[in-house]
Amino acid sequence: MLVTIGFVFVFVAVFGGFAMTGGHLASLFQPVELFMIVGAALGAFVVGNNGKAIKATLKALPTLFQRSRYTKALYMELMALMFDVLSKVRKEGLMSIENDIDAPEESPLFSKYPGIMRDPHIVEFITDYMRLMVSGNMDAFQIENLMDNEIDTHHHEGSVPVHCLSKLADGFPAFGIIAAVMGVVHTMESVGIPPSELGILIAQALVGTFLGILIAYGFVSPMASLLEQKLEESSKMFQCVKVTLLASLNGYAPALSVEFGRKVLYSSERPSFAELEEHIKKSKTRLAQG
Repeated sequence: MLVTIGFVFVFVAVFGGFAMTGGHLASLFQPVELFMIVGAALGAFVVGNNGKAIKATLKALPTLFQRSRYTKALYMELMALMFDVLSKVRKEGLMSIENDIDAPEESPLFSKYPGIMRDPHIVEFITDYMRLMVSGNMDAFQIENLMDNEIDTHHHEGSVPVHCLSKLADGFPAFGIIAAVMGVVHTMESVGIPPSELGILIAQALVGTFLGILIAYGFVSPMASLLEQKLEESSKMFQCVKVTLLASLNGYAPALSVEFGRKVLYSSERPSFAELEEHIKKSKTRLAQG
């Protein structure tokens, strides 16, 4: 929603301002120039990226128009799940969660949290490291190092569309200049025609530079910036799980381990201590009833 509103503001500010100064909007409608700029940019995009990067970028574009799913409610759900899992471990031992982590989609423990189950990456992250904890062959330092490497890999993969769109945005002004130069060449070929017609050709040539800059800084570059913000948000889920599990490995109680995880969240989504404590009490009640 905000992306659409932002694009509308760009259109209204640029084209509305031009019209308010007495400019004719029809003179900015140059489909051939637009075809040259966009076509050349897309061609360069295909040449400059492998199939994986192109696929990742196309897959990421629809997420720009979706609301962020990383809300306080989702983080509360994550921490409640972590509390339930760690409480079961503390009460019944590590082996008691073996079936839960082997088949989380069939686990009564995990199925209580549909928001988390809709994210296969975070479920896999939790279950993989719980499995390592069950094996008992790794200490906290080894697991922390492995977690850091996996989070870095996740971040690197998520940054591919950001990098691709940033490079694409950098290229649009250059392709706009190319289109403008070709328009100037056409204009110079037409020297000798009446000045009124010559002025039209020059104006058409200048539209190429205008379109290249507008597309780059009004549309593509902001999309790359938004994707980067969404990537940072998604990484917080992994960091929260990492800190919680490491605290548990170091001997802290489930409630305190979850508190460690709470502290790494952004302040805009981080629940207060009282909110988390109340949520954990409810989780304890559900766990006791289950």
